[in-house]
Amino acid sequence: MPNNISEISMSRAPYRTIWNLAWPQILMMVFHFFIGMADVWVAGYINREVQASLGIISQSLFFLLVVAVAFANGAVAAISQSVGAGLHKRVQRYVGLCLIIALIFGAVFLVLGFPLKGALLTALQVPSEMRPITEYFLEVYLLVLPPYYILLITNAVFRARKQVMCPLYSMMTVTLLNTVLDIGLGLGWWGFPNIGFKGLAWATFGSVTAGALMNLAMLARQGLLKPESFAPVRWMKRALPYLAKVAWPAGLLQIVWHSGYLVLYAITASIPWGAVDALAGMAIGLRIESLLFLPAFAFNLTASIIIGHYLGAQQPEEAKKFGYRILSIGLISISLFAILVWPFIAPWVDLLTRDAAVAAQAVSYLKWNLLAIPFTLTSLILAGAFNGAGATLYNMFIMGAATWGIRLPLAYGLGHFFMDSAEGIWIAMFCSQIIQSLTLLYFYTFKNWQRFAMIKKRNENNAKESA
Repeated sequence: MPNNISEISMSRAPYRTIWNLAWPQILMMVFHFFIGMADVWVAGYINREVQASLGIISQSLFFLLVVAVAFANGAVAAISQSVGAGLHKRVQRYVGLCLIIALIFGAVFLVLGFPLKGALLTALQVPSEMRPITEYFLEVYLLVLPPYYILLITNAVFRARKQVMCPLYSMMTVTLLNTVLDIGLGLGWWGFPNIGFKGLAWATFGSVTAGALMNLAMLARQGLLKPESFAPVRWMKRALPYLAKVAWPAGLLQIVWHSGYLVLYAITASIPWGAVDALAGMAIGLRIESLLFLPAFAFNLTASIIIGHYLGAQQPEEAKKFGYRILSIGLISISLFAILVWPFIAPWVDLLTRDAAVAAQAVSYLKWNLLAIPFTLTSLILAGAFNGAGATLYNMFIMGAATWGIRLPLAYGLGHFFMDSAEGIWIAMFCSQIIQSLTLLYFYTFKNWQRFAMIKKRNENNAKESA
């Protein structure tokens, strides 16, 4: 039987439950998309070197945020399952623990990042004409790491508690500030000083910091930033292992995944000719592609929330059913959306660049990645389900193997030898998505991934909470 009235209402109206959790997160992703679009539009208005540098450093930023993303996954699994089990004191203490982790690791990566920035730029094979711009972006993005860590982990806390409107409000704030500062500082509009590409970097810093402060204020207003939120050390020692158990495979996956993208950028940057055009086209393609995946990411987050709650309520079969429901909704809706979008690819690309060669590369990139949408969508939703269950080991092994065992070797072979063009790299991405998604589906259907959850007898949990 369900443990509380929330679980009963979720079971009686499953599709309404999915929609109520998904639509604010879809809007949140839309605002996140506009952040990227503003960055790319202003960068393209300046020159192609700025646009290509922004693409490289955006991927590098994701790499630097790996620990935040990892512990955000851990927070969603631990907190959503605790909410589903009705363990509210545990929820409050996990919030405090996650904030401590965000502050510590954000500061550590900031301190370590500056001495290593030169080595990173060299490893990325950044062309000489782009290096000063790329280095400046990297320096400012290192400064934004502590507030970015807080923003990501607090957003995860809100989602795990099914408070999906709170991340939406903070993302609206970040988007508005980023857009105003991008255009104002990057192009000198509205009386702002025109500092060119440097304005794009400081727009990110200002907007992310504002979003992090807003989230902390909302947590405080909800009573989750009280002294009792920060539990005794003995409780943290018991709580941290499960958080780490979920986080380390998620973090390693982020390292494997984003380092794979950095290697993909390096493979693209070293093709025999047209490397800068291909890099700029890839940056544009990634931004437009992200629009198509906004609902997919929302469904990914929704799957994590719902499955975590049902596993906490000790209903593993209902959790699995919800995963299939979310997958079916996502496949139908987003595939139809991609079909409608297909004719408008070239006009959208033309809005973001005035360079014909860059536009051609962007269209080529988007063609292959639109064809991969059903497979990419399956991967995203099932990965979200595994995150909510704490089964991040499956995501790490499957998605990591697809990236390093299939995508990168195939990209190098097709891009540098068999096709001698960037299109070979895009084809390799398409092939790896097919194999990855089918493998994830097999594990979701036939393996006991529910065993990774924090499922315990209620009386045992309550005894621990009182300690």
